[in-house]
Amino acid sequence: MKQDEKELCGWFIFCPKQQLLLVKDGDRFHIPYSVEPPVQLPADTPIHTVGEILGHPAKACALPLEALTGQNTSFIPTDLRASYDVLPLEEYQCAGKASQILTWDKNSRFCPACGTPTTQTGPITKRCPHCGQEIYPRISPAVIVLIKKGDSVLLVHARNFRGSFKGLVAGFLEPGETLEECVHREVMEETGIRIKNLKYFGSQPWPYPSGIMVGYYAEYESGTIKLQDEELSAGAFYHRDHLPEIPKKLSIARKLIDAWLNNEI
Repeated sequence: MKQDEKELCGWFIFCPKQQLLLVKDGDRFHIPYSVEPPVQLPADTPIHTVGEILGHPAKACALPLEALTGQNTSFIPTDLRASYDVLPLEEYQCAGKASQILTWDKNSRFCPACGTPTTQTGPITKRCPHCGQEIYPRISPAVIVLIKKGDSVLLVHARNFRGSFKGLVAGFLEPGETLEECVHREVMEETGIRIKNLKYFGSQPWPYPSGIMVGYYAEYESGTIKLQDEELSAGAFYHRDHLPEIPKKLSIARKLIDAWLNNEI
């Protein structure tokens, strides 16, 4: 490639509330690919390189919704979660990474130690020019656990769920505890029961906005369900033949439930 030639890029352009701009091509959706930004960006818009997508550099930027006003575009703003249902998997996964980096960029413009404006020194590194503090993207770890009881599984409805489905007990890691201690604590706090034979299942980036879900499965040991009212609105053991609405395939919760239904865990 000649030095003055520019490369085709995949563009992850986000409007407020994690709305990703997509292109519809027949019955398929994808992100826009172009050499220059596919929409007109304000002059001071930071553009981040977030890796590669389908062999092309992946670029990400945040765009105020009003910046699209008057632009002749056919792009479709789509909720990041909903994009899982229409995007190729590689594009969805890269979109999650792009969203997390943009969230970090927005929340790290000033040093948390002294308040000085920060300087970006690497793809995921900022530095305070005054006190030397370095700021990296913050990832918030959370645990999620499938609890078996014979041919039944514990399903709950958290008050922050989007929709009426029932999922698995989950919660954020607290300072000073292991992931396994966190599972036992969350289960006890939210349901009042004890579990045994806790085993690791897998993990999943959760860019809503900047988390990682660490999945486990376990067996019921003892106790009567007593829900933590401020966290859960419903919860019970359900037989595998009479399950309620469960999470979509996007989530590790669904992967855990499907693995249980298939007798893999």
